[in-house]
Amino acid sequence: MTRVSSTARAAGIVTVVVAALLGSAYVLGRSLVPDQTRQHATGVTTEGDGPHYADQPAEKPSTGSSTGTATGIPTTSQSAGPSEAGQDGSGQDTNEGGLFGAHTSTGSGRVALTFDDGPDPRYTPQVLAALREYDVKATFCVVGENAQDHPDLIQAIVADGHTLCNHSWHHDVSLGNRSTDQIRADLVRTNEAIRAAVPDAPIVWYRQPGGAWTAPVVSVCTGLGMTPLHWSVDPSDWQAPGASKIATTVLTQARPGGVVLMHDAGGNRQGTVDALSRILPELSARFELEALPTNPT
Repeated sequence: MTRVSSTARAAGIVTVVVAALLGSAYVLGRSLVPDQTRQHATGVTTEGDGPHYADQPAEKPSTGSSTGTATGIPTTSQSAGPSEAGQDGSGQDTNEGGLFGAHTSTGSGRVALTFDDGPDPRYTPQVLAALREYDVKATFCVVGENAQDHPDLIQAIVADGHTLCNHSWHHDVSLGNRSTDQIRADLVRTNEAIRAAVPDAPIVWYRQPGGAWTAPVVSVCTGLGMTPLHWSVDPSDWQAPGASKIATTVLTQARPGGVVLMHDAGGNRQGTVDALSRILPELSARFELEALPTNPT
């Protein structure tokens, strides 16, 4: 009986020691992961000062496949060169070069600057000021919850003559995989938040977060009178590579008819703001810059 008790006691001590070691390892591992920026399934990260978004990098799906990622979300290239942007051989991009017919071009020789994920009270006013300085009109693809939180910035965007674009309510990258009723409710809710700030402003463009286009999301947005908008130039500014790299990418990849993707919210966008001081004068000297039309064909 004494031997059994001693053996059991020893086994118990070993179990406690092992459990303590495993617990310490778990705590150490957790401490190495920053709690303030944990990724959610919707493509949204949260930090202490509010929601942060980032369009997810996507690769063009292989031939015969409509899904380009492990999540089953159809994707298309975010950094399409001229041949991928739908050029017709004349040096001018054609309208519909993206997945499911999403527009990657202005349809003319003009170039469109677009800014996603806002409005943001830190960066959107700086972007507006830079555009105003160089007399450039752009397109702002706004997130519904941010439009609701900052109606004054939506009003400022419209007052400066820029075009508005629906960018979903909560930047849900997987929105296109949801039911058509859920997609419609999301887009309608976003439009309502925008129109609460600017009742008469046209909303005729829709950009899917992450460029994760699907047939249902295109069908719903067109059914609501919006045109799907993709891009042909992506400097990946959401990764905050620095103002110099952002500017260099935009200036070297821009072509007639190009649609340039940038961000005025969703994270630290100071690099984007700073890059505009180089992008705007140099791009304006080469192309006519436009806000996308409010009556697309």
